[in-house]
Amino acid sequence: MTNTFEGGCACGAVRYRLLSAPMFVHCCHCRDCQRQTGSAFVINALIETDRIALLSGSPEAVAVPTDSGQPHDIYRCPRCRTAMWSDYGRRAKLRFVRAGTLDDAAALAPDVHIYTRTKLPWVALPAGVPAFEAYYDSSKLWPAASLERRRAILG
Repeated sequence: MTNTFEGGCACGAVRYRLLSAPMFVHCCHCRDCQRQTGSAFVINALIETDRIALLSGSPEAVAVPTDSGQPHDIYRCPRCRTAMWSDYGRRAKLRFVRAGTLDDAAALAPDVHIYTRTKLPWVALPAGVPAFEAYYDSSKLWPAASLERRRAILG
């Protein structure tokens, strides 16, 4: 697997490169993600903000309501409005990149399925991938190197 990944929006105005592999990849089945994507789930690659290099364009932050009441900003192409990544909780150093915007959307498979309590009944989860009804204890699931990267940016 390569350590850099490129992606962009539907119209091509925003292009980016991930400068490393993400720390972890979530497949989220919560109702917020379902509403905000218009789909059954979203696949998010968790990565440090400074490991996203903008090649062209400048996504705009759009604040969206959440069931939890916590802040959630979705960064969208200003032209075609494609969602590129999210900032959950206004943590400037961490982004949740939408894996579907990668040029090779299949390059990053989910490491975990979360909020499966609201998973649509016709979605089948793959065997061998951890799944949780809500969130999970990342200290028990993430690789040590990813935990260290997270500690470096969040404390």
